[in-house]
Amino acid sequence: MSDLELTIADPEAMEALGERLARELRAGDLVLLEGELGAGKTTLTRGIGRGLGARGAVTSPTFVLAREHPTASGPPLVHVDAYRLGSAAELDDLDLDLERSIVVVEWPNDRVDADSWLRLRIERPAAGDPDAEAEPRRVTIDASGARWAPVLNALGS
Repeated sequence: MSDLELTIADPEAMEALGERLARELRAGDLVLLEGELGAGKTTLTRGIGRGLGARGAVTSPTFVLAREHPTASGPPLVHVDAYRLGSAAELDDLDLDLERSIVVVEWPNDRVDADSWLRLRIERPAAGDPDAEAEPRRVTIDASGARWAPVLNALGS
């Protein structure tokens, strides 16, 4: 499976990408989000939450590590910030219901042990520039597992 690269114009477009992605997600899916602070990981997750009809505000789970957002008619969205976790074992210790949820993990580096995942790397061309909040982002999407080929096709069209 080859990578998909997208240019996302602004935060509203990042949320819209999350909504498009949400239409493709189902219980048991694992979405990994990489990018520096302020890249748009939580903004993308907010769009996923809106697309899933998640209840409650989707905000960064930095201080609580994980938030579960019930949805109106489907699996819950579990939003994890793994930045402060040291290993995949610590993520496992959170005892999340990965099989019945859609799980989005920010900062997954070496903290997620799974065979099937969709990874989105978000890059800010003007990193470190506080005036570049609405600067376009480059999103590179890759995946592991056969489940993701139709998702990549849907996002690329």
